[in-house]
Amino acid sequence: MFTALTRKGKDQMKNTDEAPNTIPWPPIILLASILCGWLAGRYFPLPWASSGMARDILQGVGIIAIGVAVLIYAMAFRAMQRMRTNILPHRAADHLVTDGPFAFSRNPIYLANFILVTGLGLALANLWLPIAALIAAWLEQKLGIEREEAHLEHKFGRAWRDYKKRVRRWI
Repeated sequence: MFTALTRKGKDQMKNTDEAPNTIPWPPIILLASILCGWLAGRYFPLPWASSGMARDILQGVGIIAIGVAVLIYAMAFRAMQRMRTNILPHRAADHLVTDGPFAFSRNPIYLANFILVTGLGLALANLWLPIAALIAAWLEQKLGIEREEAHLEHKFGRAWRDYKKRVRRWI
């Protein structure tokens, strides 16, 4: 059985030569984390800062975080458009993008996902959303980032390895 699982894992990694995934996991994970965090907060609320000033500060930080996430998305999508590369996470990359927000994070869109969900949690006074953001980040790394990195390694070789040495995965 272990051999079958190992063989299946190797076959899946071979498939990343053509495209990272067959299912666009990252947007599915993002939407599921928001929905699960919101539902958990609605039916099983966690304690929140009850003081008016503390609550207002946390909500303000949340709104700023949402704005930062939107800015990162816009910058990342623009950088990908400039390079005329594919934006969809389940399709093959056309070009290696290393400028704009990709100069400080190899995965600025996933970083923005984390910031967005965390910001929503702060703005909506729902502590389940930041918890969901952490779980989603882990899932995005396992189902998206690691497979995308294998795909980029195969497709861009040395250019990818040089970029990987210069820029961290998240921040």
